[in-house]
Amino acid sequence: MKPPAGALSKVPEVTLGFWVIKVLATTLGETGGDAVTMSMNLGYAIGSFIFIGIFAAAVAAQIYAKAFHPFLYWVTIVATTTLGTTLADFVDRSIGIGYFGGSSILFLGLIASLAVWRWSEGSISVNTVATPRVEIFYWIAILFSQTLGTALGDWMADINGLGYEGGAVVFAIGLAIVAAAYFYTKISHTLLFWAAFILTRPLGATLGDLLDKPHDQGGLEISRFVASGILAAIIVALIRIVPQRAGVHPGSRAQSA
Repeated sequence: MKPPAGALSKVPEVTLGFWVIKVLATTLGETGGDAVTMSMNLGYAIGSFIFIGIFAAAVAAQIYAKAFHPFLYWVTIVATTTLGTTLADFVDRSIGIGYFGGSSILFLGLIASLAVWRWSEGSISVNTVATPRVEIFYWIAILFSQTLGTALGDWMADINGLGYEGGAVVFAIGLAIVAAAYFYTKISHTLLFWAAFILTRPLGATLGDLLDKPHDQGGLEISRFVASGILAAIIVALIRIVPQRAGVHPGSRAQSA
């Protein structure tokens, strides 16, 4: 289903700057989520409740807005990454499902959310995000992708013995493969967008863990609050410097998936 005539997209044009800010936002989600649940000793359940409230408020403001607002959009993205961090940790660790079980459940949730979105609207292209109903589908899918990415990042770094640097390299290679497929294959750009969107989250998760985890766990042991503040400042600076505008998105070129 196409947006109504004259409707404006509520998400930014997907450029290199978009992906740079996205990786930084997911890294901030990791350090910020851990700051609340670990450094403040609130635990994953309470931390998740706090970030559910922030996420709900941000999404409501985003949907209520009549046009694309860069800072509001990226605040909402950060809200999904922090909530994704605490939810994934709660499912994997507090409930005890483990990384494989948690990742499997979240993957199925993501596929289901995208399938319902496509069934309802006829496309999962972000180019169609111009009505409240589509925005709801969009943010639900993003929340699942952010939470899944957190679980995948922890699984890769902790279970497979790659460490945070090794995990980051694996996901960076995955993103490079997706980028190559975007430019050199005829694979749906919509599907490649969502693949890249998912992969940026575990990349950010492993980078965030690298920054704030203790030395004996392979991290740099930077204060989670300091790391979060620095990342937030860089994101704000990039939003002001890098052009942020609603525009044409992957999948809009007769490739609706």
